[in-house]
Amino acid sequence: MDIKDIQNLIKFVSKAEVSEVKYKTKDFEITIKTPLAGSEVSYAQPTVYHSAPQQVAAPAPAQAAAPAAAEKAEAASDDSKYVTIKSPMIGTFYRKPSPDKDVFVNVGDEVSNGKVVCVIEAMKLFNQIESEVSGKIVKILVDDATPVEYDQPLFLVDPS
Repeated sequence: MDIKDIQNLIKFVSKAEVSEVKYKTKDFEITIKTPLAGSEVSYAQPTVYHSAPQQVAAPAPAQAAAPAAAEKAEAASDDSKYVTIKSPMIGTFYRKPSPDKDVFVNVGDEVSNGKVVCVIEAMKLFNQIESEVSGKIVKILVDDATPVEYDQPLFLVDPS
């Protein structure tokens, strides 16, 4: 099993929303554990500090839903000609392969199908995210080193 197969298996497990998958052959064995759908995962040791702000912040998106919907409708009309590159998994978004390297892409850069545009760290694995379209990067929608959700928009690409 090569790294591409493992990445595809991780994508499948995240889409299926199961908590654990074991895959075993006579030469290879892998276990993938994920949080159950809707549960929060804390990767830091002091979980008290991370869980309290999350619980307090949870009502805020519900209150801000009306303005966000208006912004999305406005953005959709402007961005309808663009193709969105979305996150295939939950994890931490990074624009660089490592802190001392250059970013994969900037606004204005040309990308082609299969070009790596970012990495997403999930469960200590760094997964390279490749562009599924060819075109020019118009907008980067996520800040470096921030958490992303499954299917969250990461980049806008002008395919023309």
